[in-house]
Amino acid sequence: MYSRRTILTLLPLAALGLRLGRSAVADESTAVDTVTPEQRMNRRFPQNVRVGDLLGLPLIDYDNRILGRVEEVVRTHDGKIVLVTTYGSWFGLGGRPVGVPLETVAILGRQIGVLDIDRKDFSSLPTWQRTSATGISPDETIRIAIARR
Repeated sequence: MYSRRTILTLLPLAALGLRLGRSAVADESTAVDTVTPEQRMNRRFPQNVRVGDLLGLPLIDYDNRILGRVEEVVRTHDGKIVLVTTYGSWFGLGGRPVGVPLETVAILGRQIGVLDIDRKDFSSLPTWQRTSATGISPDETIRIAIARR
């Protein structure tokens, strides 16, 4: 098949190629980390949607498991929009309110996919406190990203 000389010549080149490939992957991962959630949302083609249409929609993870349902859409004092849901309930009992930033989700038909927060990290989200937020009217229109799977 291949001569020993050919193999010995190509082996260092292959090793160099692997090393270059790893550095390129490392550069891509650091570039992704510098992207803000707002920039990531703008890449997902945000569309206008009425707030009343979001209420009651399930929030799902990558495995299509329901994390909660949108109970309220609020605007914080710094202008960010947050979807409030109850997380950790069992058959609708118990649980605690959590705020999911709008930049981390995308609408998937009649569901809202949580794209930038893992299911395991959902339990570490702080309990939602309504002290510095105002509810958004169901008739108001906001922009939310769209996605498909």
